Amino acid sequence: MLAVFVALTGCAPAPPSERDETKQPWYPQDVKQLVAINAQAENSFKSGQSDQAAALIQKGQPIQNRLLSVRQPTLEAMQAVSDLDDLYGRMLLSNRHYGWARLFFQKNLARWKHWSPQTEETGRRLKQAEAEIAACDKHLGN
Repeated sequence: MLAVFVALTGCAPAPPSERDETKQPWYPQDVKQLVAINAQAENSFKSGQSDQAAALIQKGQPIQNRLLSVRQPTLEAMQAVSDLDDLYGRMLLSNRHYGWARLFFQKNLARWKHWSPQTEETGRRLKQAEAEIAACDKHLGN
């Protein structure tokens, strides 16, 4: 019985290698694409084209998910991901969907509160998320 077990475990595939997916060609390409989508969506939102901004946000969400799927996302990726969530939260806030907006701002709060190493930019983003949550709470009566 032990011989069968040893023989079978010897045929098992090797464990997956711990490769850094952020070094793969697709990763910086996805970051660049999400940054571009964010800029387009931000411009659409600012110019009153909410439907177009919403469509761009939806287009960016699968990219956002891929960037977050890696073991340790880069700062640039996390900023792009955060920007998409921030814009979505601001759109929801402008449409008086305060609870949903708060959820997106809360994600950013958690991202930047726990980011290491802290920088001036991550601190700025943390304070921005806190202020946006406070704006939602004001409308929610918290």
